[in-house]
Amino acid sequence: MSLTIATWNVNSVKARLENVLDWLRESETDIVCLQEIKCIDENFPRLEIEELGYNVETHGQKSYNGVAILSKFPIEETVTGLPGDDADEQARYLEAVISAEGVVVRVASIYLPNGNPAPGPKFDYKLGWMKRLSARAAELLTYEENLVLAGDYNVIPGDADVHDPAAWEGDALTRPETRAAFRQLLFQGFTSAFEQCDGRAHQYTFWDYQAGAWQKDHGIRIDHLVCSPQAADRLKSVEIHKATRGKPKASDHVPVVATFDF
Repeated sequence: MSLTIATWNVNSVKARLENVLDWLRESETDIVCLQEIKCIDENFPRLEIEELGYNVETHGQKSYNGVAILSKFPIEETVTGLPGDDADEQARYLEAVISAEGVVVRVASIYLPNGNPAPGPKFDYKLGWMKRLSARAAELLTYEENLVLAGDYNVIPGDADVHDPAAWEGDALTRPETRAAFRQLLFQGFTSAFEQCDGRAHQYTFWDYQAGAWQKDHGIRIDHLVCSPQAADRLKSVEIHKATRGKPKASDHVPVVATFDF
């Protein structure tokens, strides 16, 4: 069977609801990991999305952050919040096991901290969060499952993933510590879906609202699908749905969709 898994930072699901619903109808993606839903669980537009055939799990927070997983297949178990720090109240991590016609897939929707200004407490929080993510990812690798860690990582992996490297020098998204932490996550045995299937330079997933960034194609690539060896073996293609950025009231991010054959 063919299975599609997407990541998309919607930058407020209520503000972008019509765009989200339109894209869900058009793409018919099987599993969708949303970030920055910016609402508590009770205010998530569950009914509208369920009407399109999705099961819904959310980990929300008032006005900020928040992640969700939408699945056309049953969601069998969830993990809410990134393990490793019980005092962390920010809603940035939701993990789920999904049974899709005999194929079991574990996915996580990840909204990694931005970390600016750097250096500083927010950057320290980002690096600490990435360390916890690597620890959780290492644990999940031992399960030997089809695993996709999907999300807005707020990491620009290399200079080929930004329109103007000099303009972003020193930013928390490009700092050496950030890139090293992302590489450390991958080097445990994971594969970047985009790098495996595409790998071209200057393929972006985010364009700022300021200074005509979209019109000038001044973007960055920060939304990633990170696959376990089992999932990477089944990975067939990755597509950045760039057209969604040009719609009215668009999110500043676009969906990234991976197709797997099981």
